[in-house]
Amino acid sequence: MMKVLVCDPIADQGIERLRQEGDIEVTVATGLPREELIARVPVYDALVVRSETKVTREVIEAGTNLKAIGRAGVGVDNIDIDAATKRGVVVLNAPEGNTLAAVEHTIAMLMALARNIPQAHASLKAGKWERKAFMGIQVDGKTLGVIGLGRIGSEVARRMHALGMHVLGFDPFVAPERSAELGIEVVDLPRLFAAADFVTLHVPLTKETRHMIGSKEFAQMKDGVRIINCARGGVIDEQALYDAVKSGKVAGAALDVFEQEPLKTSPLLELDQVIVTPHLGASTEEAQINVAMHIAEEIIKVLKGEFFKNAVNVPSVPPALLAKLKPFMPLAESLGRLYTELAVGGHGRIEVIYRGFLAEHDVTLLTTAVLKGVLDPILQEKLNLVNARFVASERGIKVAEVKERDGDRYPAVIEVRGETEEGIRSVAGCLGENGMSRLVRINDYPIDLVPLGHMLVIDYEDRPGVIGRVGTILGRNNINIAYMQVGRKSAGGQAVMVLGIDDPAPADVLAEVSRVAEVTRVRPVEWWQAQEQ
Repeated sequence: MMKVLVCDPIADQGIERLRQEGDIEVTVATGLPREELIARVPVYDALVVRSETKVTREVIEAGTNLKAIGRAGVGVDNIDIDAATKRGVVVLNAPEGNTLAAVEHTIAMLMALARNIPQAHASLKAGKWERKAFMGIQVDGKTLGVIGLGRIGSEVARRMHALGMHVLGFDPFVAPERSAELGIEVVDLPRLFAAADFVTLHVPLTKETRHMIGSKEFAQMKDGVRIINCARGGVIDEQALYDAVKSGKVAGAALDVFEQEPLKTSPLLELDQVIVTPHLGASTEEAQINVAMHIAEEIIKVLKGEFFKNAVNVPSVPPALLAKLKPFMPLAESLGRLYTELAVGGHGRIEVIYRGFLAEHDVTLLTTAVLKGVLDPILQEKLNLVNARFVASERGIKVAEVKERDGDRYPAVIEVRGETEEGIRSVAGCLGENGMSRLVRINDYPIDLVPLGHMLVIDYEDRPGVIGRVGTILGRNNINIAYMQVGRKSAGGQAVMVLGIDDPAPADVLAEVSRVAEVTRVRPVEWWQAQEQ
């Protein structure tokens, strides 16, 4: 008999689903003190938690029979993922369970914003009858700009299209075929800003998306635009939003998320045109049932040895195969991330090419690691080696493995290749004798270097003096070159220059390098060394 301990309150339906399995015994014991949880956990095969219970390293190490930890929700900050991975415990979550709740809340906020519903409600409750004061607008025939076309953004777009809105979308990582299925016209941000009557955001908060909507972006928008953010606080510069509403540029905003939560004070709260809710996107009875049912199903699959898709850490792999592939896992993921940094536009089809002895093995795990690297910097949902392929497929990204046993001077090479808005882009790498990752090609130009930290990848015409001029610009701006490598196919033709620099190059320095006559492209990237799984 397998045993599951439910440590936090979840919907009864999830508990009942577990109990339906004749060989699973379920114990519900919520609010256990840390010491008691450590004392009780050794006999259990799985834990189910929400956010209250902290599944620490000590808990995991005490759980000598643990096979799975299920989080009935999305975030897993309360679980020590590294400790679980080292002990071979699968950590599961339920990322899809609250999608519709977030979609519906976004639409509710949009409609409330269009019709001034919260303001009219407060006025009538105060004993006033002010019909003229709360004149709204119809959404039919208006243009909606959706920034981020993942699960939630896509569903918002589909539903608002059905309500008669013309939908523009921005997401460079969604294949055109997928956007066409949803009735979305994919455009760049300037065009979206210029045309949209409503703008709704559905992106993760990363260093790239922090304050992605600020004063500059508001200035590009239509007068009287309305803004909705039910994604993540911080993607909008709240001071810039306040200024835009005060000036009349923005007619109103509907916000469910904020830079600081819980929100206690903000100039935005002073504005009647801004409606707010306290991060309620996933707060529905149905969403809580969904996440409980999802996590119950996943726990059952793990305990019965069946395939599961919502793991946050590494899936089990046959030991013999893992021993061969494990040293290449960090290289594969890092190459995927570098490819994304070098590519411009969406990922429609990606090839992962294996040369040398890797071509003799089942490299599915490595391809999945590449996909995780490709997608991780650009997606909101937590990616792992189980769900990376599922997410790629969901976004219309086709992945092909190519195996070439011969044709390279290195014992084993991984290459990531795809077609982007700027043409074919590719990166290739191998492991050196010391096990360190090496870059051996960028966009088919041969190079050979150990990548570290901040880099500039510069395409240029191979002419005398170009390297010196670029170096002079960096030196004049106090940017030290740590290493460099040049690759070319023939003298006087196109070439690539890779410069390792100690600090990131500011935008004005990049612009100055771009103005060198022979330089055709400058791309700042960072070599992110993935950790061995």
